[in-house]
Amino acid sequence: MPRFPGLAWMAEIWSEDRFGIYIHWPFCQSICPYCAFNRRLHEAVDDNAWRDAYIDQIASSFSELGRRKCASVYFGGGTPSLMPPQTVESIIEAVSGACDLAPDAEITLEANPTSSEARKFRDFRLAGVNRVSIGMQSLSDAGLAALGRTHDAAQARFAHDAARAVFENVSVDLMFGRQRQTPAQWELELQQALGWGAPHMSLYQLTIEPDTAFARRLERQRLPGIPDEDSLADMHRIADALCADAGYRHYEVSNFCRPGFEARHNLLYWRSRDWLGLGPGAHGRIELDGSRFATLATSSTTEWLALVQATGCGEQERRFLESEEVALEYLLMSLRLEEGMSHGRYLSLGGHRIDPRLIAELVEDGLVLCREGRICATSHGRMLLNTVVGLLANRQTAFPNVDGLNP
Repeated sequence: MPRFPGLAWMAEIWSEDRFGIYIHWPFCQSICPYCAFNRRLHEAVDDNAWRDAYIDQIASSFSELGRRKCASVYFGGGTPSLMPPQTVESIIEAVSGACDLAPDAEITLEANPTSSEARKFRDFRLAGVNRVSIGMQSLSDAGLAALGRTHDAAQARFAHDAARAVFENVSVDLMFGRQRQTPAQWELELQQALGWGAPHMSLYQLTIEPDTAFARRLERQRLPGIPDEDSLADMHRIADALCADAGYRHYEVSNFCRPGFEARHNLLYWRSRDWLGLGPGAHGRIELDGSRFATLATSSTTEWLALVQATGCGEQERRFLESEEVALEYLLMSLRLEEGMSHGRYLSLGGHRIDPRLIAELVEDGLVLCREGRICATSHGRMLLNTVVGLLANRQTAFPNVDGLNP
């Protein structure tokens, strides 16, 4: 039977973490053909205007929310490592002034591995960042070229070493299931990355998202060599085995870490806590007067900037979430985690009572296990997670990409 060591410990980690802030910087030096996030080319950007807009939006948001204890700040994108470190510092200072930023708050910045950005790591650390997530995607020059990346494998290693010299908490992103990639090639690549010793690894399967260059190429049959399902299953198993052997906990579907280095901000998403989403296209979940709302900022960079300058708020939509929606979102997100879903919390949020016979069938099939009042997907169940959550939710449902919450 599969074992999930430390479930109780995982469930209690940062039990008081309830609130975080996501800052979306939408600009990139180039547009990757697989990327569906909200991004624009970094051309003529008025850094001072954007700094002031984020600060104004922070002040406006907390005038409504009141002071809250903030456990994490996450600079995502786009490519936030293109931001001037002084802008990052000013935003962190604004957050600290508007809410109760925890002394041990996790403050993450996504970074590209190009040498010019890696050389800014020390300045970002002085600005208040204490965690970086490096979007390497591949350690193969050919793989990077196929993904449209602007760095090479040597720059990826340079970025890792530069980050580890400054930050204790470093995450490395790699993508598998790429064109013409074999399981053996993935194994060698992952062994190399694990040998570097970064405490957190995000290992994502390439997904062909709608309205991307890759999707258009696939439609025209110009994206050859995408691995078949058997090869992808092998790559998943390779990641599980190699990371376990190296002492990494597979605490979320696509994320592995050494104990104590879980991504605290992303746990807010997966545990259906609250976060304020700021910047063009940013999503948020906030609780006001006992009700939960989904928020969405306008995706247009020019519209967002103009709105904030005029009104202090770039929010395009705020939608009240019915209790059934809140419960369903918790089910969808929490089953990504090793710790799984608290059945009691699911019911308290408004979820339907799950038929015990269904749970027993999923346990018998090796897809879930029940432990300490929680329903957890097994390793096999995670590979079939769309099916598992669809059955538990008593509906046919598309499993969401959590990263898509803040494109």
